[in-house]
Amino acid sequence: MPVSWSSLFILSKKKMMKNFKITIEYDGTSYHGWQRQKNERTIQEEIEKALLTMTGKKTVLTASGRTDAGVHALGQVANFTCDTDLSPQAFQNGLNSLTKDDIVIISCDIVDENFHSRFDAKSKTYHYKILNRNLPAAIDRQYAWFIRKRKRLDLDAMGRAISHIIGTHDFKAFEGSGSPRSHTTRCIIKADIVEQGNGLMIFEIEANGFLRFMVRNIVGTVVDVGLGKITSGDFKKILLSKDRSRAGATAPPQGLFLMNVKY
Repeated sequence: MPVSWSSLFILSKKKMMKNFKITIEYDGTSYHGWQRQKNERTIQEEIEKALLTMTGKKTVLTASGRTDAGVHALGQVANFTCDTDLSPQAFQNGLNSLTKDDIVIISCDIVDENFHSRFDAKSKTYHYKILNRNLPAAIDRQYAWFIRKRKRLDLDAMGRAISHIIGTHDFKAFEGSGSPRSHTTRCIIKADIVEQGNGLMIFEIEANGFLRFMVRNIVGTVVDVGLGKITSGDFKKILLSKDRSRAGATAPPQGLFLMNVKY
């Protein structure tokens, strides 16, 4: 039987503006990214539609950052303000019942009125999954980049290449077109690639911010190192060149996960 929010939630006459912080897990396979877009299904639109149903008011979500079409999240953070007496638990329960199963609100809290999910973020961590073996995966094919094992990726060489991006650098060479930015300098706090077994490799990167397609462009270039197309020294030269045309192809979106946001 459909949920009737008008009957389930009876709002009191005395309300006050509150700032709610939500943490979201989502499978981005069926969505055209986070940000609301005309004639496209997005994560932001789905949650805002649910908020409209619950509150009767148009509510705008502000996220820690955009994720692109097909990219997933285990810990995306967003906030919204609303003059309501609904509790955080009520919002969590309501949003989870009104959105599809591929979107889950894993927490909801009232935060300081000045909290901003994007501007207050100190760092974000992404994982990128690569499956390097002879056979593709049937179950997890939407969550990793499959690179057939004609030749095993050189994990040591990839690690040496990744070491060059740690610290503060200009990442213009790994920037996708259309980046909403004032500059291309970012600070990489952590970067590493580890093998999990059965051909699965995970590239982890934490930074104070990311340019559009930056992680996927780095991964695409690091894979070129792993395949022996370029050396780790070449990778460093590409970084220093600030020339996107010298870097590798953009890795596909399905291997990318926003893991968490630190405040």
